Parts: sequence; structure tokens; C-alpha cells
Amino acid sequence: MCSCRRSGGGLVQPGGSLRLSCAASGLPLDYYGVGWFRQAPGKEREGVSCISTSDDSAYYADSVKGRFTASKERFKNMIYLEMDSLKPEDTAIYYCAAFDTVVIGSCTHYGNEYWGKGTQVTVSS
Repeated sequence: MCSCRRSGGGLVQPGGSLRLSCAASGLPLDYYGVGWFRQAPGKEREGVSCISTSDDSAYYADSVKGRFTASKERFKNMIYLEMDSLKPEDTAIYYCAAFDTVVIGSCTHYGNEYWGKGTQVTVSS
């Protein structure tokens, strides 16, 4: 299962940075695609960034492109989301996940799904 641990506080001022981390316990990341998703109040869950299964390329939603960086560390079985230049509209519950297959250039995924517990990110002054 993918368990999600968050580094740092959940409240950050606009323009600030936050790093989320997620431990993919029992899931060798060589064989899985991974992703970060978020859900804001009253909105559907959206894919923020995903790393494909086949070539480790990263996809980013337009709303976070240039500000967020997703990565995975195979030997530690960890995935990360570095969030910079945070905006109030980034406020949401963030989820990490691992999938059998993540399609290149998207967060479209297939097969088994393993979701971490959500973590609240609030961007406010």
C-alpha cells in the first residue's frame, strides 16, 4: 500500500514552498507509475502530476506547470512533489498514488491502484 507522509506544515503563505513525500511501501517503483492528485472543496479530483510507467517522463497539469516538480526515488521507494510559488488556488487535499500503468504525457492510469491518505495543503496569508 502507498502510505503518504507529508513533510513540513500544511499551511503556507502565497508564494511559499512545500514538499510532499509519499512512501510506496511494498511497491517496487521500477514497475509502477506514480502520481499526485488533489481535490479542492466542491471540485472533482484532478491529476496534478504523474510519472509514466514506461519511461519515467513526468506530466504536469497546466495549472502547476513550471511550479511543481514530481520525482521518485527508487531505492527508498519514495515519491515526492515539490511545490513552489504556491497560490491560494492550490489549496486542496493532496493524494499520492501508484498504478500498474500510467500513460505517457497524462495521468490516465490502468490496472491496480494504490492510494495514499490525503494531506491538506492550505495556501493563505
